[in-house]
Amino acid sequence: AQEAGEKEPCVLLGQRLGEAGRFAYAALCGISLAQLFPEEEQSSFRTEFIEGFVKWLDLPDAVLPAMTAFAGGLGGEGTETFAQIVLNDPILKENPVVITQDLLSFSLKDGYYDARARVLICHITWLLRIPLEELEVLEESLLENLKDQKEEESETSEESRKKKERRKKLKRYLLIGLATVGGGTVIGLTGGLAAPLVAAGAATVIGSAGAAALGSTAGIAVMASLFGAAGAGLTGYKMKKRVGAIEEFEFLPLTEGKQLHITIAITGWLCTGKYGSFTAPWSSMLQSREQYCLAWESKYLMELGNALDSLLNGFVNMMAQEALKFTVLSGIVTALTWPASLLTVASVIDNPWGVCLHRSAEVGKHLAHILLSRQQGKRPVTLIGFSLGARVIYFCLQEMAQEKDCQGIIQDVVLLGAPVEGEAKYWKAITKVVSGRIINGYCRGDWLLRFVYRTSSVQINVAGLQPVDLDDRRMVNMDLSFVVNGHLDYMKQMDTILKAVGIKTK
Repeated sequence: AQEAGEKEPCVLLGQRLGEAGRFAYAALCGISLAQLFPEEEQSSFRTEFIEGFVKWLDLPDAVLPAMTAFAGGLGGEGTETFAQIVLNDPILKENPVVITQDLLSFSLKDGYYDARARVLICHITWLLRIPLEELEVLEESLLENLKDQKEEESETSEESRKKKERRKKLKRYLLIGLATVGGGTVIGLTGGLAAPLVAAGAATVIGSAGAAALGSTAGIAVMASLFGAAGAGLTGYKMKKRVGAIEEFEFLPLTEGKQLHITIAITGWLCTGKYGSFTAPWSSMLQSREQYCLAWESKYLMELGNALDSLLNGFVNMMAQEALKFTVLSGIVTALTWPASLLTVASVIDNPWGVCLHRSAEVGKHLAHILLSRQQGKRPVTLIGFSLGARVIYFCLQEMAQEKDCQGIIQDVVLLGAPVEGEAKYWKAITKVVSGRIINGYCRGDWLLRFVYRTSSVQINVAGLQPVDLDDRRMVNMDLSFVVNGHLDYMKQMDTILKAVGIKTK
């Protein structure tokens, strides 16, 4: 603020709440942390977050033991009361979205957007009945602001002048409270962020407390940290040389844009015609503005897709399919109940399926190391995949779980028709890696998935055929039988499936 020639001190939005409001706000965060991340391995995250947050809100040190107790799991029954106190604060009465902005500011202050922090923000936003879209507007506006700061140096003087004039007009809408970076520079948010909030009645909270726009060097530092030094996101990643048996591994952009959280979709097989590309099934997905599709081992996935097609089209007449569905649903499928006509052509599918099973596990492990090395920058990642694409994700998470710094990277995962072990004990490790939800979308009547597993033990549980019985708040099982009749529908019905599992579409 002083550098910008301002006399007034800069007051963060959260600090403008009354003392009761600030106490209740911190308590709400503490209780939510304990509910969302109760595990022992998350205790240091909970403690660091709440200690930093008490300082951020300028609360007296005397409240720290109480907040630490909340973050440790005590006082959960007070959630509703605390939420009410927060909402009754005069600053928030008209416009509770300020809380979302303040939490976002706090979470980004070190140029690192932890997936757990984003899950917490979504949870608090929900507790205060603020639409989740508000968070996305804030994230996008903030990003625009950081980008403006970064680009300003390279603009021509005329463009720069026009922008400055625009900013001058918006200065009165300036929202304070983005963050302290390194040596205490304050990032102020210009009109890009202010405009939607002003429209929502935020005029009451917008003070003139500081036209302290983010200095360009600090802006670049935050951007470099959030987006990775290359700044190209995952599109810039290229596999330098073959990794083990993997021949193909590349990220294709699904959308042109930058976002503070990214989504990676993984296709399970390819087939000739409309679904010959990795991106085809995901054309309607809009979970974030920055979305990628993983292109992997296309030669083998095409072979598998053609085998699946020929198995269905050429060799199984309609009656056999109906009979199979019936036997599967009756729960009496054993190696003996498969029709002989089907078993005679099994070799068509068994070989490509076996090859792709093995390769998907290798690709998953490689993806894990790319995410751990922060090629995507320090931002939360959501992973979505069907069939062998879901298997890639499963092995990616299993591999990440073995590493020390695996937490805070993955927000949500969606596995659809996953050809992986369905026993809960194998999924337990994944909960350490995923901050938000683990969605297992399955179809009990998926006879094709059961058929390719027929040679395994009759007892084997397959996640794509049944719920995973894991007692954890992250685990969400969704029976997709009302959308998916068989395994090939995962590709063809993707738009409907995404809506069903709560992934946003265009």
